[in-house]
Amino acid sequence: MSKIKWGLIGCGDISRKRVVPGIKDSKNSKLIAVNRSDFSRAMSFAKEFGAKKWMKKWQDLIADDEIDAVYIATPVYLHAEQSIAAAEAGKHILCEKSMAMNTLEADRMIDACKANNVKLGIAYYRNLYPGVHRIKEIISDREIGNIVHIQSNNFENFNRKPGEARYWLLEKEKSGGGPMMDMGCHRIEVFVNIAGQVKQVTSFNDNIVFKREVEDSSIAHFRFESGTTGILSSSHAAKEPKDTLDIYGSEGSIHVPILNEGTMTIITNNGTRVEKHPNPANVHQAIIEDFIQAITEDIEPAVTGKMGREITRILDKIYSR
Repeated sequence: MSKIKWGLIGCGDISRKRVVPGIKDSKNSKLIAVNRSDFSRAMSFAKEFGAKKWMKKWQDLIADDEIDAVYIATPVYLHAEQSIAAAEAGKHILCEKSMAMNTLEADRMIDACKANNVKLGIAYYRNLYPGVHRIKEIISDREIGNIVHIQSNNFENFNRKPGEARYWLLEKEKSGGGPMMDMGCHRIEVFVNIAGQVKQVTSFNDNIVFKREVEDSSIAHFRFESGTTGILSSSHAAKEPKDTLDIYGSEGSIHVPILNEGTMTIITNNGTRVEKHPNPANVHQAIIEDFIQAITEDIEPAVTGKMGREITRILDKIYSR
């Protein structure tokens, strides 16, 4: 089987720590080229990770006939333009979250990939967490009965000054929003994966501590098609980090104090137990390998453009209030 040859658009922190190691450690996968607007840094990045090509312009990267697939790891406002151009160049696309600034952009991305017969995946890697998979098994086995309520607190103290790394997350025209757009989107995907289609959303977005273009704290209330309710709190202002997931059922409950660690307490009519389902060291690894499989076997990736679009639809509702 020939290797999938990758081009990387965007050489930031996530690319360095997770994306490139994920590509390099995957079977049937090879990093060919990288793009960064700072040409000297693109060159040093390429040499560090063994890519034989580096480009200042992302347009040059997607025009390269040697490249089969691109990983788009740029700010959200660039995702639609770069994905559509890559699709028209015949490249498969694995795009960072959030998928797009709004559903109109997401629709254009999906349409472009469909028209050019290329795969589109969105890097909501928590979809493949062993712990999330286990939670779905427990629910499917009716251990906690019907899901009544799902809740998550997602806090990371985050503040940047102009010129500092990731400052673009605080610029509304580039990020689309604050912590709910940046971090909360991952938890929305988990909510939908576990509880199903969202029917109704209400929200509060505010600046409690920081004066900035985007909110520093957000809370969203969900009603799912099943009748289940949900609350997601996401904040860049709270000092104490939080990454909780609590699911309350008619016959029991599941409590995950740190979703990224995978340890959970399950309470049922048969008693209380603790299970551990740790994630791999590189949490991007599974989503990259899944996408490679989607290309080589001509199947849908775990997180499709359609799913990415659904999360964007919900974000649109959150930020429209």
